[in-house]
Amino acid sequence: LLGAAQQLAKTKNFKGTVHLVFQPAEEAGKDSGAQQMIADGLFERFPCDAIFGIHNHPGVDVGTFMFGAGAFMSASDTCYVKVKGKGGHAARPHQTVDPVVIMGSLIMALQTVVSRNIDPLQTSVITIGTAHAGSVSNVIPDTASLSMSIRSFSPEVRERLEQRIKDLVTSQVASFGGEVEIIYERGYPVVINTAAETDFARQVAVELVGEDKVVFPFGPVTGSEDFAYMLEEVPGSYLFIGNGDQASGGHGACMVHNPNYDFEDRNIPVGAAYWVALTERFLA
Repeated sequence: LLGAAQQLAKTKNFKGTVHLVFQPAEEAGKDSGAQQMIADGLFERFPCDAIFGIHNHPGVDVGTFMFGAGAFMSASDTCYVKVKGKGGHAARPHQTVDPVVIMGSLIMALQTVVSRNIDPLQTSVITIGTAHAGSVSNVIPDTASLSMSIRSFSPEVRERLEQRIKDLVTSQVASFGGEVEIIYERGYPVVINTAAETDFARQVAVELVGEDKVVFPFGPVTGSEDFAYMLEEVPGSYLFIGNGDQASGGHGACMVHNPNYDFEDRNIPVGAAYWVALTERFLA
């Protein structure tokens, strides 16, 4: 984006106004950069006819663009569960309410929510990311906790997942004689790309790199993005650019959110050129 800014300022080959949004805190999960900027009056101070964003995508050749219209990236919610049991000596489990056993039961039972409560034609994900209990092997602790990430693509499925998770956790814990605290937080909404803007963005990519370097339709993708909030305010499209394919000897094929991830520097001129082309075409 900075490269595009330099070129656009130098050539000024467009008629109109282009706003370049350098947004912080994309990965916050809640109260993110997009939400903060919108709350600060982003679109009142800098009105837009359309908005576009790019995210890199490891595993696809460098300079390849990927597009999807409609629901493109999933909503993201988080659930925190604290199981309250009754601790005691590991050798006398009958005198306790073991929260570790309860947590183990929950971990397995939660795997059935998607497979047995959601239409198989609807995409959704429940991933338990943390599970914590106890500190020594010969003591049954008083509490155990787990947290999970929940992804979905429609309001109906999102509601269904929340209700089933809460119902299942509450009843499952009660069946063991324990108590539970549940905190369910709604995160980013679904990224919904508008059809006209997505088609426009795709055509720009075809003109820039050729049909063979453009993938459409691509997705939907079960990752989540706070760009969804931008698209709730303004029509637009969020797209991907390939960060390298390990199979073809490229660089940067390691997935994002990984300590071994490496941004592919060869994409800098490609991405900058794309933004310049999109601006010049949109504001011809």
